Amino acid sequence: MTDTVNTLEALFKDQNILVIDDEQNMRHMLNSMLKTYGFHVDTAPDGVHALEMVKKKSYDFILCDMKMPNMGGMEFLKAAKSNVAASTVIMMSAYGSLDNTIEAMKLGAYDYISKPFKSDEVCLTLKKAEEREHLKKENIQLKERISKIEASNNFGSMIAKSKAMQSIFKLAVKVSQYNTTVLITGESGTGKELIAKGLHFSGTRAKKAFVPINCGGIPENLLESEFFGHVRGAFTGAEKAKKGLFEEADHGTIFLDEIGELPITLQVKLLRVLQENEVRRIGDSKLRTVDVRVIAATSKNLEEEVSDGNFRQDLFYRLNVLPIKLPALRVRTEDIPLLCQHFIEKIGKALNKRIDSVAPDAMSVLLKHSWPGNVRELENAIERAAVLTDETILTIDNFPPELLEKTESNRMNEIFDGYSIKAGQKILEKMMIKKALTATDGNRSKATRLLEISHPSLLNKIKAYDIDA
Repeated sequence: MTDTVNTLEALFKDQNILVIDDEQNMRHMLNSMLKTYGFHVDTAPDGVHALEMVKKKSYDFILCDMKMPNMGGMEFLKAAKSNVAASTVIMMSAYGSLDNTIEAMKLGAYDYISKPFKSDEVCLTLKKAEEREHLKKENIQLKERISKIEASNNFGSMIAKSKAMQSIFKLAVKVSQYNTTVLITGESGTGKELIAKGLHFSGTRAKKAFVPINCGGIPENLLESEFFGHVRGAFTGAEKAKKGLFEEADHGTIFLDEIGELPITLQVKLLRVLQENEVRRIGDSKLRTVDVRVIAATSKNLEEEVSDGNFRQDLFYRLNVLPIKLPALRVRTEDIPLLCQHFIEKIGKALNKRIDSVAPDAMSVLLKHSWPGNVRELENAIERAAVLTDETILTIDNFPPELLEKTESNRMNEIFDGYSIKAGQKILEKMMIKKALTATDGNRSKATRLLEISHPSLLNKIKAYDIDA
């Protein structure tokens, strides 16, 4: 019993509680018992007195009798609603009924105890209420923390704190205010569509349509109709006229994802739309004017595609007015903890599960993984772990086994895709320079000392390897 009292005292120490009951013996008994648990106790003989007390002082808990002279429990709850919104109210009555209980809950009460009751019942009810309030406060604090993080480290629905991504966010904020054509490049899963949506919904066209189209996901023979539309009878199966996606996006934005997959034949027609702001439906002689902002994205190197004859040079220059290159997750590992917390909040809400964080040893594994699928792969890994866990912390056992199998030699084999010593040397040099710049927070003088090379040599290599520094 002594251990129980000590536990409750630690739980409730210095919390305020108000006991409202018209029976003096009940007030006296609860006053004595609650003080042993560490509460600061006030008492009131009815709702009228209690109403005046809650106007002057805030209470963590309120024990309120249902039937009292002058003003009963229900009337008190209605009258004191704004003053007890932050209090945990527990009703007491010898005339308990389901209707009364439901009504009390609707008015803001947390629980209901039937008289006569044992002291253990009061203890258990208060303990449950305190645990609930503690969880609520933790959840609110977590949400506030996430909101603050996202407010200072986000663009659209993307979040990051790395120097590279912060530079991209600043650029994107500026670009979003204009109708300039943008070409977003980066590996699969780096968030190209999220940047495109951010550009649209942060800009002047936000209230108009955002129309995405995957240029590699539509059969070649249907692409022209999808882009520009057709008139009735233009081809077999064209039973009625159809608007193209450019017309659907009029006054808004069209997002051409995987533009590198676009067939050469359609590249010519797309170039005309970009130059003239006009489209012609298949089978129609009429030109239609469109006002569309174009944002394109690709995981391919379009300059190489131009050299290989797979992409028109004039179209590349027309699209590449303002390029945005998204870095792979493996070169901005400082964003991984922030992204993990963001996905935990998002996925936990979707699964209706309370998940607080990733265990330190699991986070260490996540930081070392090469993430070939980038942010999308990380989100999938967090979702899998969230589904499998029975705890509030994600552990190593919850994550895909392949994450644990990635040794340094595995990673080096992935990096050195080939047998050329010269190519391997360049890749290693680039990695070491990035590592040194990250360790010195971009201080090139300090980085030269770590790398044991001259300052001019470092500048030349930064330029040659296209390092964002």
